[in-house]
Amino acid sequence: MTTDFAPQKFKPYTRQSIRQARQWQWLPPDQQEAVQVVSHVLPFRTNEYVMENLIDWANVPDDPIYRLVFPHRDMLPVDEYRQLRDLVMVKQDDAAIAALVHKIRMRMNPHPAGQMTHNVPRVNDHVLKGLQHKYKETVLFFPSAGQTCHAYCTFCFRWPQFVGMDDMKFDARETTELVSYLKAHEEVTDVLITGGDPMVMNTRSLAEFIEPLLAPDMAHIQNIRIGTKSVAYWPQRFVTDRDADDLLRLFEKVVASGKNLAIMGHYNHAVELRQDIAQKAVKRIVGTGATLRMQGPLIRHINEDPHSWAELWRTGVRLGAIPYYMFVERDTGPSEYFQLPLARAHEIFQQAYQMVSGLARTVRGPSMSAFPGKVAIDGVVTINGEKLFALQFLQARNPDWVKKPFFAKYDENATWLDHLKPAFGKEKFFFETDDAPQALHVPPQRKVIPITSARSCTSQGNAA
Repeated sequence: MTTDFAPQKFKPYTRQSIRQARQWQWLPPDQQEAVQVVSHVLPFRTNEYVMENLIDWANVPDDPIYRLVFPHRDMLPVDEYRQLRDLVMVKQDDAAIAALVHKIRMRMNPHPAGQMTHNVPRVNDHVLKGLQHKYKETVLFFPSAGQTCHAYCTFCFRWPQFVGMDDMKFDARETTELVSYLKAHEEVTDVLITGGDPMVMNTRSLAEFIEPLLAPDMAHIQNIRIGTKSVAYWPQRFVTDRDADDLLRLFEKVVASGKNLAIMGHYNHAVELRQDIAQKAVKRIVGTGATLRMQGPLIRHINEDPHSWAELWRTGVRLGAIPYYMFVERDTGPSEYFQLPLARAHEIFQQAYQMVSGLARTVRGPSMSAFPGKVAIDGVVTINGEKLFALQFLQARNPDWVKKPFFAKYDENATWLDHLKPAFGKEKFFFETDDAPQALHVPPQRKVIPITSARSCTSQGNAA
């Protein structure tokens, strides 16, 4: 399969190598310092495609993609930044830096929404650290070879995966435990392969994780999802990379098996889909029979303009993609820097929604992926003279909660579910009461499941 684009070699930049980029000299000293200091706490990685094509350097530091990938001093409180700057730039005390960095990271809520306490399943009373199972239909799988990205987003709620916090990392080196778990849980219909970004793997490695899911005894697995930001940060993965054609043949193989392959494309701004090669990537993906669903969080400093969202959704629909979710930024990492009031989030969503046709109104949001489930803000209403948020569960730990509307007192400053208070004088929401039905999906604690052999994935490789 031929393309109209010349192959491009993937070139990443980190804190250690960013000085090699020609754009580094364009940054004033205070911006350079912020990158060097804050990147000790938060992951920093970008690449030449992002630097050359997505960032408007005449608009730095306010350019949205620059703020998306480059750390800023305001991502840390003033006192923390001052302490860390002194250690990094002056004293250069590695032990003291490590101690302070750990302290800062731990107060940043590194794993929100019960990811480590309530979502991790077990087999033979053994924790499967490379899996998560929050909703009964869907299992998340974290292949170890996919625990990086072509570039890191500064808001990313998976940031502990990238900063060396090994005791908080989800990763699996092979599919044996996944296959065994899925065979024992035929209620599971969807497997989401996530990371990091699975698309940093070469096609051969990715196939070794996917192909066991196509076996006859995996018939209950109807949908295979792959979460990726590569559609925005490195669309060459689907167009000009050495094994891009092999990747598309893998997609076709999944579709030919009778399963749905859904590429969960993470987009944060319309500029990410304005590039010709990014649009070509979408066309090639949907041309295999796979679906491409567009999702991303609403983030202060990045994508508060509803026109950007509307442009993104319209362009995606024209190319064959499906607008899926607008998320509320999670309560983790530098959330104070990125979060927006829920009232403002709903206003932006509503304005963007009004600008698009029905084909783009498949998008849902703004949605909070909170501990009890995905909660959408449906609107702001007045009932009996009381101004309220109208809410509903789009997904929940207890399926009985899904699509059950409920109301919270209007709070113009609230940015997350646990900031809200129930309406109508109630003390708790229905899902917080002692007699609320418990989640129907409870991972087995002592059930003995035989571990069967499955094709393991030991080879790792970067697709770039």
